[in-house]
Amino acid sequence: MITAAKRNQIAKRRTSRMALSAAIGLSGQDHGKSSFTTHAKATHLNKHGAAIHLNRELLVGSTVVVRNKSGAQVSARVIREVKAVEGVRTYGIEFTEQDNRVKNFWGITFPTA
Repeated sequence: MITAAKRNQIAKRRTSRMALSAAIGLSGQDHGKSSFTTHAKATHLNKHGAAIHLNRELLVGSTVVVRNKSGAQVSARVIREVKAVEGVRTYGIEFTEQDNRVKNFWGITFPTA
């Protein structure tokens, strides 16, 4: 059953998610303010962000740098923690920039809404 809050969140989504995953590099500061650079996985890709999976606790509202397989990097804001299972945390992120670099960041064409 979809709750009213979940329905509103889906209605507000700017673009469709694609059930694809990508290996990424991620750097920033964790919940304890320690700097890090690590490998992570991005899933549910869309034009404006993704879900990221890593074994580090991040602070919602913080900014991280995401690097794709080609070495391109963009800044993204941690929007919310989705879940944490067996040491792997999943966060929703959105890109903070909306230029051509971001538009082509995942290297795929997204369907128009």
